[in-house]
Amino acid sequence: MAQPLYARHAMEGSVSGLHKSPHRGSSVEFAEYRQYVPGDDLRRLDWRVLARTDRYYLKEFEAETNLRAYFALDLSGSMLFSSGEKTKLEYAQKLLATLAYLVIRQGDAAGMLGIGTETVLDLPPRRNPSHLQLLLDSIPTLKSGGQTGLVEGLHELAERTRRRALVVIFSDCFCEIGKLMDSLQHLCFEHHDVVLFHVLDPQELSFKFDRPLRFVDLEGPTSLVTEPSVIREEYLKHFRQFLETVQKGCREFGVDYRRVLTTDDYEKALADFLIERSRVGSPT
Repeated sequence: MAQPLYARHAMEGSVSGLHKSPHRGSSVEFAEYRQYVPGDDLRRLDWRVLARTDRYYLKEFEAETNLRAYFALDLSGSMLFSSGEKTKLEYAQKLLATLAYLVIRQGDAAGMLGIGTETVLDLPPRRNPSHLQLLLDSIPTLKSGGQTGLVEGLHELAERTRRRALVVIFSDCFCEIGKLMDSLQHLCFEHHDVVLFHVLDPQELSFKFDRPLRFVDLEGPTSLVTEPSVIREEYLKHFRQFLETVQKGCREFGVDYRRVLTTDDYEKALADFLIERSRVGSPT
């Protein structure tokens, strides 16, 4: 059986499932004791504690629930960049499709947002096989282009999604970082478990261009002809600052930050993610 995807925080759902709920219930996962008060169900009384202490205590358990996952895909023009076989968009689509398949196969609900200049696709979370097929059929149709509306899309998701959910974001984060952090904080404030897959191309980290090039803005009309060796040091300095700012903001708000490169083995990237999740989210 494939490694399940666990939430780090308590979830709220409509059917029983793998994930802890913020509500108390009668599952097999013991949570704590509390003192008996008149009217409580005597079937939950711990008779062994009574025999040892002559005090009346009831067992409380964690209610388990199903997970609702929202997968938010950045469709801005910069996601089209590629220095190899895959664009950032194609790599993110593959990660998204695999995780959505896993979520629905384990009995949880998956939905998807495709966010370009505005939200171009909004599939609410569902858990039936026909919905999985719709989701998998929709992913390849999503095309990148124009400026990003990711920040606005995430704020809108936080506003309308009141029940706790897992929100997984796939983006290169090429936007105003302060505003992006505000949108992530908004999701966390609403008690969502937020994951950011920061999808980058290796050339964006190394800037190993060896001849004069025209750099074209994939989200606008501007372009620049330059000698890469002249600007490489300054570029790398600013790019490192960019990465540090994103990571620091994610740590501050408790966002699960995962940097991936389009040359990474996507199966290993997912396996590492799922294994780490199982250590903090598994009810066992």
